[in-house]
Amino acid sequence: MKTITKIAAGAALGVWGTMAQAADDVTLQLKWVTQAQFAGYYVAKDKGFYEEEGLNVTIKPGGPDIAPEQVIVGGGADVIVTWMAAGLAARERGVPLVNIAQPFKTGGLQVNCLKSTGVESPDDFAGRTMGVWFFGNEYPFYAWMASLGLETDGADENGVTVLKQAFSADPLIQGQADCISTMTYNEYNQIIEAGITPEELVTFNYLEMGFGMLEDGLYVLEDDLEDPEFKDKMVRFVRASMKGWKYAEENQEEAAEIVIDNDASGAQELDHQLYMVGEVAKLTAGSNGALDPADYEQTVKTLLSAVSEENPAITKEPEGAWTHEITDEALN
Repeated sequence: MKTITKIAAGAALGVWGTMAQAADDVTLQLKWVTQAQFAGYYVAKDKGFYEEEGLNVTIKPGGPDIAPEQVIVGGGADVIVTWMAAGLAARERGVPLVNIAQPFKTGGLQVNCLKSTGVESPDDFAGRTMGVWFFGNEYPFYAWMASLGLETDGADENGVTVLKQAFSADPLIQGQADCISTMTYNEYNQIIEAGITPEELVTFNYLEMGFGMLEDGLYVLEDDLEDPEFKDKMVRFVRASMKGWKYAEENQEEAAEIVIDNDASGAQELDHQLYMVGEVAKLTAGSNGALDPADYEQTVKTLLSAVSEENPAITKEPEGAWTHEITDEALN
């Protein structure tokens, strides 16, 4: 009897081992460090949504020295999170990235200025020092300045001086710039936490100014989409990821705690991550993961109007840069 029991137990373990081995590996490369900007993916992993889809997902944090576009072309990831500007720029330069899903329906990029500097509207930008993020985030700024007729080399007193800004609010807090780049879910709160009140700020949102562009989307290499097995993995990955995003929207405190649990650096604080989850939820709200072609066209328009002779984002209308094939199956 004991022998039969052992045989049965061994058989069960063998079946379980086969099931465990059957999970398909997927590596996701994030655009930035572990934080609530990516809560949906961490939630999907923590709550078992990927496992339910037969996936074993590895989430790789990004950082200032990590370009997701380089990681995926080097074989270090199956899918990446990046902004549309970076994705389209890489595509034009020979890295055939394709947007397969767009969890962020709207963007959080904005400009904050201190009222005490005398800035009340874009008419007051001339002669100011503007903090600008680069690495693909500068294109909306250049498009906006071009529409205002403002030079950006600092040589013209009727133009603006560009300060290459690190990913923090320090230039405004320390008085190094009149205006800086912020995200609604991150640096803006750093300004407030530094003791500057919202009433002391003037805020310009790129979307409201007509120069918005799609931010965090999911991108893969075009050639990989020719593989039916890879496409099937991405369908399951997107479905589980969007389930994670919706769970994060509805369970913000738990989502923030999950992000903290996954922060190997120990640099993140729960209060700030909870704030971020709430603000990011405003950007993912209304998205089922499928890219809106109108939002795509707005992004392309912004990038084509960005004046940067040294490093233009794109110089022509992209072709084949996005697909609904994955989300159509994932949402059915």
